[in-house]
Amino acid sequence: MANYIIIKDKLSNFNKEIKVSADKSISIRSVLLASQAVGTSKISNLLESEDVINTLKTIKKLGINYSKIRDVYYIEGFGINGFSIKKNTLLNAGNSGTLARLILGLLVKSKSKVKLIGDKSLSKRDFSRVIKPLRLFGVNIESKKNLLPIKIEGTNFLRPIEYEENIGSAQVKTCIIFAALNTPGITKIHSKISRNHTELFLKFLKYPIKIVKKLEYEKISVQGLKQFNSFEYEVPGDISSASFFIVLTLLSKDSKIIIKKVNVNKSRTGIISILNMMGANIKLKNITIYNGEKIADIHVKSKKKLYAVNCPSKLNSSAIDEFLIIFLVASRAKGVSKFKELGEMNKKESKRLDLAIKFLKLIGVKVNRFKDNINIHGNPDLELSKKYEMKNFLKDHRIFFLCCITALTLGGKWKINDKDSINTSFPDFLKTLKVIGAKIN
Repeated sequence: MANYIIIKDKLSNFNKEIKVSADKSISIRSVLLASQAVGTSKISNLLESEDVINTLKTIKKLGINYSKIRDVYYIEGFGINGFSIKKNTLLNAGNSGTLARLILGLLVKSKSKVKLIGDKSLSKRDFSRVIKPLRLFGVNIESKKNLLPIKIEGTNFLRPIEYEENIGSAQVKTCIIFAALNTPGITKIHSKISRNHTELFLKFLKYPIKIVKKLEYEKISVQGLKQFNSFEYEVPGDISSASFFIVLTLLSKDSKIIIKKVNVNKSRTGIISILNMMGANIKLKNITIYNGEKIADIHVKSKKKLYAVNCPSKLNSSAIDEFLIIFLVASRAKGVSKFKELGEMNKKESKRLDLAIKFLKLIGVKVNRFKDNINIHGNPDLELSKKYEMKNFLKDHRIFFLCCITALTLGGKWKINDKDSINTSFPDFLKTLKVIGAKIN
């Protein structure tokens, strides 16, 4: 089967109600926490993407059984440090930086050496940010140049640490929290504010974790060696997946969309704040709180006039996965949009900041770059008519999504390669586009 799609027509006006894929960050965390709970946890609406399937395969290799009955996953946990690890265990995180960094935090008491590998893309990503704190706990980790493969061997003599996490990485923060679960005493983290799904989940599980927020930082204290019981959890929709349909609607003519039951946790909704600053009118309705997470229906209408934004860097962490599609909006906005301190984009599945600039220039958008800062010169009349073939710098699911939204809103004739990349986070992406009316071959 061909691993590309063809888009030749812009999307006609639409008025639809849709659901997007389940939240990937929460799906991975729910599986890993279920593996540490006492008893059988039940997880519904789990995202069945490659990253989450690799998470399920990982806990299976570590001695945790699971089954699926209808739409519910049943995961049998044996408590904290309940893994049964065989000698020479090999774990493959595939493309998932979240899985790779989080699972290391749960292996800090492994009696046997475990080898962690990943795909070509993940093997280029920096793991020093988790290797450093784990070594402070007393864990033995082997790695060349702080890259995969990594060999980790736990210890029974873990010591609690105090650690300053100043990147704003939820993966680093969660890795330390997971290590703290296995460690006697109280581990303290002074962390730049980032996604807080792990903290909310542990509070839902009534685990002894304390969070004190101060401006752009938070102080987290985790009491180790406290068991928690199995749970039932329904994973909400993913704001990152929803973001592409938000922008699709915003840039289309005379269109409306309602995206049902999306996780709108404040640490993830930077895109909504930024787009509303640009003149969008995105509304959240039917808001509920589910086990600490804020869930809502997202209502979006197309917008004829959009304006440039001087994006506050304090929103970067809450929009880091969505800047690719935000840049597309900036390319159609009136004026020069300014974005600052975006180096973390190049630490993702691909060097997204570099590729975003390359992509924008390809479609005729003027971009100025100053290290990790960029200015995008918007053109409200931007329309495309040329032929475009996207290859070589894809293999990143979010760049594939970006190309599709660009083709459907700005025009042109597109051949977009690496269709299979959607399986990383949103396997039903193309099906959902077709429900709205997109013509995709």
